[in-house]
Amino acid sequence: MTDGDPTSFDVPLSELPADEKAVRSGSFGAVAPLYERYRPGPPRAAVDWILPGPVRRVVDLGAGTGALTRLLLDKADEVMAVEPDDRMRAVLAQEVPGARPRPGRGDAVDVPDGSIDAVMASSSWHWMDQPATLREMSRILVPGGVLGVLWSGPDPEGPLVAQARELLAGSADGLMGDGVRPSPTLEIPADAAFDQPDHETFRWEVALDADELVGLLGTFSWIITLAEDKRAQLLGEARRLLAEVFGVEGDVTVDMSFRSDAWRSRRH
Repeated sequence: MTDGDPTSFDVPLSELPADEKAVRSGSFGAVAPLYERYRPGPPRAAVDWILPGPVRRVVDLGAGTGALTRLLLDKADEVMAVEPDDRMRAVLAQEVPGARPRPGRGDAVDVPDGSIDAVMASSSWHWMDQPATLREMSRILVPGGVLGVLWSGPDPEGPLVAQARELLAGSADGLMGDGVRPSPTLEIPADAAFDQPDHETFRWEVALDADELVGLLGTFSWIITLAEDKRAQLLGEARRLLAEVFGVEGDVTVDMSFRSDAWRSRRH
């Protein structure tokens, strides 16, 4: 269920109709192997900032194919990866055998009250019913338990993303206009059983070739849910621009700037 849609910044996810948001949140299983291959996980530094020491039990909420899950294996005695999509969960089970994949949603985690020391959500929190999920987190977390939320993906302020968006916005019938963006903020209502969160930002760069860049683009929900011909047109246009404008084709790489916004709170 994870996604950040960080390559598109036109419409806040909160403004999507409920039925469209449901379609997009459930779209990732259709590309689960590609998601595992092309989506980078959060940086270890962000995970260490949220959870600096070992814990007994941790839940990766909306775990997707396990990009965060694998970073939690040396943080806890037991890592429970909760993911509603069977196809995503199957890839996770294969790729991260040390974790315990389980079906579930943010508002329905099948564990006893007060049995979890930390809950982490990587690029998935914005798809959830957040008030209901906060209530469920307060149920399952021990007092003082950690709630960590991360959004990771291409940095919208990075030079490659900014230039690519400008180029794509003026091409191929305005294909970039179908994008949505998350709001990378953990909002804690005053009556919730959690402290107001701390926030930290992490940035890094990765050298990617054209196949990796186009593969990454194809894992975002607004691309997955396009009609097949429109999706092929957009990805083909992206590949053309990478070659003609950036000189990225074959084995040639370009540095992609990534950003992770990390939020950390504790249960009262």
